[in-house]
Amino acid sequence: MKPIPIFVGYDPREAIAYHTCVNSIIRNSSQPVAIVPVALNLFREYSETHTDGSNHFIYTRFLVPHLMQYEGWAIFIDGDMIVRGDIAELWNLRDSYKDVMVVKHDYKTRMTEKYLGAKNEDYPRKNWSSVVLWNCSHPSNKVVDQDQVNSLELNGAYFHRFSWLQDEEIGELDHTWNYLVGVYDDIEKPKLIHFTEGGPWFENYRDCQFNELWKQELYDMFK
Repeated sequence: MKPIPIFVGYDPREAIAYHTCVNSIIRNSSQPVAIVPVALNLFREYSETHTDGSNHFIYTRFLVPHLMQYEGWAIFIDGDMIVRGDIAELWNLRDSYKDVMVVKHDYKTRMTEKYLGAKNEDYPRKNWSSVVLWNCSHPSNKVVDQDQVNSLELNGAYFHRFSWLQDEEIGELDHTWNYLVGVYDDIEKPKLIHFTEGGPWFENYRDCQFNELWKQELYDMFK
């Protein structure tokens, strides 16, 4: 059985969040997985020149098709998450007629500042790119290469809104696969919990929603 390729955003300032996220994926998966950290120091042919990012993988997440050599499918998720469901269930939602598949959040940002003092800007399609099923072999995604992602002519809004795609090319996932803490309150047991505004690894978010699940996941790593 071929492993599921999963790219996870890594920021050294939140290394504990990354490792907890990866642990949750491995612990709950029913299929082999291949975890790839999307960490800036691992990119030898890419130099980050943007200054508008709130984390270290704000742009490099869009290099997943390139890293896959534009073949097959892959999953990208932010590192500030825990996966409570079976990642194979998400993998099985692939639709060959779509270029990407995302949770199409529709909400207004309530907080002007996120963790580590980062601006929490409000914009259309916010957080769509935090969980992505990438159809890496689709021709439309082949325009996204290192030169384009690193170009200062295209800002974050262009990429995070998947502006190179037509609307009908963007498939939709249920929000249980990208449950935004502090935004949603309608699912008792989400399959993927996203601490988008800040997680329990930060002092100011120790008691946020689902903090006890994240702390348990952290504890499980040291058993």
